[in-house]
Amino acid sequence: MPAARPLPAAEIDTALATLPGWSSEDDRLTRLPNHLAAAALVLHIASVQEDMDHHADLTLGYNTVEVATHTHSAGGRITALDVTLARRVEDLSAAHGVRG
Repeated sequence: MPAARPLPAAEIDTALATLPGWSSEDDRLTRLPNHLAAAALVLHIASVQEDMDHHADLTLGYNTVEVATHTHSAGGRITALDVTLARRVEDLSAAHGVRG
């Protein structure tokens, strides 16, 4: 797999415009959804991560799931892999009752 390249800030901003509820903080894309089906959402996200061979940090809390992704091989910066993972998580989120 070729090395991932960090995305310029403008590309990150463009991607975030299409990912409601997501933000860029400390070189990570993050999403804080509501709870209820959070545990099931975490399991589905883990499945997507395995499929992509790209893993985010997932934190399950009361009424929250935090998803934070960046690419270690790109020096911990945001890459296209992170945006793709965020889009896939967003697609799953609606089925779990997550609202923007």
